[in-house]
Amino acid sequence: MKITSFYPVLMVQDVSKTAAFYIRHFDFRSVFEADWYVHLQSIHDTTVNLAILKGDHSTIPVTKQAQAAGILLNFEVEDADQAFERALKENLPILLSLRNEEFGQRHFITQDPEGVLIDVITPIPPTDAYASQYSQDEVPQ
Repeated sequence: MKITSFYPVLMVQDVSKTAAFYIRHFDFRSVFEADWYVHLQSIHDTTVNLAILKGDHSTIPVTKQAQAAGILLNFEVEDADQAFERALKENLPILLSLRNEEFGQRHFITQDPEGVLIDVITPIPPTDAYASQYSQDEVPQ
């Protein structure tokens, strides 16, 4: 099977509020909008997509209807420091403040109105202890 596209779909209670959050704070735009589903696309890269779905919509099997939980969205950005300053100015909740990780990330964590965690990351060089755990051509520089 050849996968031609991949994007997360968040099952939420308030579709319009959640979509508006990603549009305002993470530079998405709506490319399809219904009261039960909104398909978002990055204004910077059309391959970056995110969908917001009403958790109890009829397209979801009744036994699986729910709200997004146990999800962490990773948004890799060019400058985590700049994104952190923007998040502070926009009064986003900061659950983990900006910091460097030995495994090769500078990041912070916030959350959307439905409680989905968002990890905003800029890759940085890992320590020697972690560099060997990357595939040869994948070590962040």
